[in-house]
Amino acid sequence: MKRVLIVDDSALMRRLMAEMLSEAGFEVAAARTGVEGVNRLTEWQPDVVTLDINMPEMDGLTALSLLMQARPTPVVMVSSLTEQGTQATLEALALGAVDFVHKPGGTISLSMDRVREELVGKVRAAAQAQPRRPSGLNRDRSQRPALSSSSPRPEFPARSPRVAAPAPARFFPAAPTSAQASSVATEELPGLVLIGVSTGGPRTLEDILPQLPANFPWAVLVAQHMPPHFTESFAQRMNAMCRLPVRECSAPTPLTPGTVLIARGGGDMIVTEQLGRLVAQPRPESSSHPWHPSVDVLVESAMRRLPAQRLIGVLLTGMGDDGAASMARLRQSGGRTVAESSDSAVVFGMPAELIRLGGASVVRPSSGIAQQIQHWISAS
Repeated sequence: MKRVLIVDDSALMRRLMAEMLSEAGFEVAAARTGVEGVNRLTEWQPDVVTLDINMPEMDGLTALSLLMQARPTPVVMVSSLTEQGTQATLEALALGAVDFVHKPGGTISLSMDRVREELVGKVRAAAQAQPRRPSGLNRDRSQRPALSSSSPRPEFPARSPRVAAPAPARFFPAAPTSAQASSVATEELPGLVLIGVSTGGPRTLEDILPQLPANFPWAVLVAQHMPPHFTESFAQRMNAMCRLPVRECSAPTPLTPGTVLIARGGGDMIVTEQLGRLVAQPRPESSSHPWHPSVDVLVESAMRRLPAQRLIGVLLTGMGDDGAASMARLRQSGGRTVAESSDSAVVFGMPAELIRLGGASVVRPSSGIAQQIQHWISAS
């Protein structure tokens, strides 16, 4: 029986979560403060910890940092959803938390039953995860991380200074698909890197996106399974770490070399063609796909607009199989794909399924994926 330690200063929250997890078959213990939680961690040795952010004596982020130093353990953050809480949750993921669950209705929630299934599912997934230590990246924009000096650094041709595209205020009228328009769109954009990721993704992306150089010649699209309200803050956080500009795709956005777009949470992102240009466009989530933003939806739309040879698919940590089937088809069509290896994947579900389908051109730990992408592009 898996053990779960609940750390929350609210007696009501401890009782409600303990009942839910006990009924799901977990052995449960509880702690009232971060200090007590750190002590119980070493004494009781749980398989998973659920951790509140707002607590007296020691806040959840400080407790998480101490937990990961004392005994790295999968942690699921359970907190209320506010703008400040969103930033704190993203910081928690960078510090090594596996996932997060929102308390509906505030810090002391009387509606926890609404997230029962989500809480149990994420705790179960966390029980199978391998925790990762905090990122060592310097988040100051003036000190962005350099590529490893021991690794070969591909040189890309210099390109003209990028002119920032104006923020789109409306949906462009869709242009008729034609061979001429497709040719123009392909010439303007040499290729696309398509990244799919879920549980453990924010921390894993810190191993990859900051390693792409400022003159990276392709566009990068990321489908990270996240709820609404999180992806904008996440994009801003990644933008502060990366040489490339990183933005949330909240409206139709022309695709340009050397930019990173993160799909907006609560929906999907597709590649389409408008006025002869390739565009990333958000759209409402489809009930035919269980996870959102959907990796399969993104990859399938890109394959309709660009030759497979101009696409690179990257499937990272996450439970389930989102992206595996579409990236397997991408490889079969002549594209290149990377599956994150079990050495670094927090949850080896999505990449394992891609490997099982024979759809991975290579298997790499997260620390080697940026170099692999650059090698392929510089050789093409």
